[in-house]
Amino acid sequence: MSDASLPPERQTPVPSPCINVCKMSPVSGLCEGCLRTIDEIVAWSRADDDYKRAVWSEIRRREAHIPFD
Repeated sequence: MSDASLPPERQTPVPSPCINVCKMSPVSGLCEGCLRTIDEIVAWSRADDDYKRAVWSEIRRREAHIPFD
């Protein structure tokens, strides 16, 4: 299995979850595109893969609790 076929949180290097829909929700405090907090977004470029995987884990948890239509 090539690395590109793995979920993003298991790839090396860990890809950004950014989908270029950069709008912070005043209700949730999360980016409406990637579901990251502003602190997670700011830290991303300097973060190691362990941090990025932890953020992806949080994104997955958040996805499970958001009622998408």
